[in-house]
Amino acid sequence: MPPFAGFFNNTPPIFTNNHYLCPRITKINTMPTELHEIMNELNGRAQPAKAAILARFFKTGQGEYGEGDRFIGVTVPAARAIAAKHAACDLDTLHELLHSPVHEHRLTALLVLTLRFQKSQDPEDQEKIVRFYTRHADRVNNWDLVDLSCYKILGPWLEERDKSLLHAWAHAGHLWQQRIAMVTCMHFVRKGRFDDCFAIADILQHHPHDLIQKAVGWLLREVGKRDRQALTRYLLPRYRHMPRTMLRYAIEHYDESARKQFLAGTRTG
Repeated sequence: MPPFAGFFNNTPPIFTNNHYLCPRITKINTMPTELHEIMNELNGRAQPAKAAILARFFKTGQGEYGEGDRFIGVTVPAARAIAAKHAACDLDTLHELLHSPVHEHRLTALLVLTLRFQKSQDPEDQEKIVRFYTRHADRVNNWDLVDLSCYKILGPWLEERDKSLLHAWAHAGHLWQQRIAMVTCMHFVRKGRFDDCFAIADILQHHPHDLIQKAVGWLLREVGKRDRQALTRYLLPRYRHMPRTMLRYAIEHYDESARKQFLAGTRTG
């Protein structure tokens, strides 16, 4: 069981002398050394006022998509610096961080994992990282965690491999797996490969959640930046039935006249 399990319950985070303390953790020194070090370094960068802002921004209230997520107010650049310092930490430490209810703990673990994958030249090591990532996908559970990690890890790994995992996750009915499936296509799109992006966009085209609608629209927009005609061909038979948010994201780079035609449903070519 992760050392964080059961520690939060309904008890709010505690700040003492600008340090974050997990409620009821009284034996932090019994944690593995590097886990202890990473937590302490993150605690030292905690900002209570920023934590409150982030909790609202990432919709952590009851019934919202980030319900239960806990923030301590560490900036992404600060988390990146800590991740770079601990880039060689073992997977057991990353496992514990990913099972923390603290958002910045999971963020840092994913930043480490991304660095490890990008630096590795060993296919066996890369496969180990990919397997670890997919096994912990349920802990990649907010949109920023998805967007900073999935296409940098799964994208390169799946580039020349079977991509059925992404298509299965797009069908899964799990919000974060579906966003991972869509955003991972960023890697392929940047390589000029649009087929999987279009196929997964089709699967998710009528998704009710705006986080998926925005992700689909974002990736379609990225296609259009590279090949406007390819995007237009994709949109023409579909755009009248797309959620408005998705369509607005997809057509941002068109000129005003074209955007108005799409939004009015009069675009024909």
